[in-house]
This record gives sequence, structure tokens and C-alpha cells, in this order.
Amino acid sequence: MKKNNFRLPLLIGLIMALLNGCSGKPPVDMGVQDGRLQPCPASPNCVSSMAEDSSHAVYPIEFSGSREEAVAVVREIVEELGGGPILQKQNGYFRVEFRSKILGFVDDVEFYLPEDQDVIHIRSAARLGYYDFGVNRRRVEKIRALLQKRELKVSP
Repeated sequence: MKKNNFRLPLLIGLIMALLNGCSGKPPVDMGVQDGRLQPCPASPNCVSSMAEDSSHAVYPIEFSGSREEAVAVVREIVEELGGGPILQKQNGYFRVEFRSKILGFVDDVEFYLPEDQDVIHIRSAARLGYYDFGVNRRRVEKIRALLQKRELKVSP
């Protein structure tokens, strides 16, 4: 694709985002259904530990210890990274929002800790736009790295 063909959709997307306040409405299909987080859309602005394709896939975060301890440590890290409060919580699942500092773009980040596994599944997706320039993947890997530094034992 030529550079000029890339710039126009990007400019249109930025203008639309500004007109929408850059936050958009939360998707209605978030959460866990049949033991799984929702799949990522075809766009490259989402990563998930439950994705089967390499463009969206990240590893789940394995841990040892209690689920309650894992959730507490994840919450500390989310706050440290500038994430908002827990917006939805049920049965080992919780969701938070991260807002970009400059334009206020919102990313929805979901965490799922199944009862029968010592693993944290994670999904991070931009609410608006097509590209995220790798922001969601870097966020997930930053969360993983910070978990590894904490008392919670985490597998790489």
C-alpha cells in the first residue's frame, strides 16, 4: 500500500475519533462466554491470550498462589500503569479501561482467571479505530513483566 493510501484513512479515523470524544461506547459483547473471552476482530488493534492466530495471540500469564492474590497484584499493576477502576467483575473476570493521555482513546482490558487453572487470560483491545500501533500488545507484555517482578510467581 502506498504511503498516501495509508494517510487518508488514518486522518479520517483521527477526525472521527475526535468527533466521538475518542472514547466511544463500550462493546456490549465483552466478558466470558462458554469459558472464553470474546475473539479479537480482524483489525490489528487487539491481542488476546485466547486468540488462535499469531497476529492477535499473546501468552496467558501463569501464576502460583491464590486467585485472590493474583487479582490483587494485577489491580496494583493496572493502577500503576494508569488504568481505571474495575468496571465489571464476576466469577474470576474483571474489566478495566486505559485511556491515552493525549487524545483520550480508550482501550478495554479484560482479565479472566478460570477456577480450575492457575492462569490469567487477558484481552486488550482498542475501542475505536483500526490500528493501535502495538499499544495493546506492549501493555500486556508490560503487565506480564511487572507481575514477574512482584511476589506473585509468574511464568514467562
